[in-house]
Amino acid sequence: MMQKLTKIRLLILFFMIALILSGITAFPVETELRWLLRHSCLIPSFAEKWLQDVFVAITETNVKYPMLAYGFDWLAFAHIGIAILFVGVLKDPVKNKWIIDWAMITCVAIFPLAFIAGPIRNIPMFHILIDCSFGLIGLLPLGICRKWVKELPQNNIPN
Repeated sequence: MMQKLTKIRLLILFFMIALILSGITAFPVETELRWLLRHSCLIPSFAEKWLQDVFVAITETNVKYPMLAYGFDWLAFAHIGIAILFVGVLKDPVKNKWIIDWAMITCVAIFPLAFIAGPIRNIPMFHILIDCSFGLIGLLPLGICRKWVKELPQNNIPN
């Protein structure tokens, strides 16, 4: 049991770190895009023009309307807040398995959001698929954890 519990906790910790890292990248989006465009050899040719357009839009918006960047700050904060939710799973995965179920539902919900809102916002298909990959990648460790949690005794999880 302890070995399975350790594996669950490690996977959940990985998921939490991934959430936090993906969130905090929203804070310096203009700086990150500037760096990426300076190293255009890292960008696939089909994405370069769109990323240049995004950079111009963000740069011009930040000059004229810096308050809109506050939305990126809240996006980052939401990722961190969601990661904190998983502390309950770390403490007692059986008691808090609903958090895993909720997160899996949320990962699946990425797909309709991306495929509905993406075209409305003129997001290219390659970027919609990148967004969907976060849902797919999230489902993998969560699905494994869910399976393992079901195999644990349903009471008395040691700390």
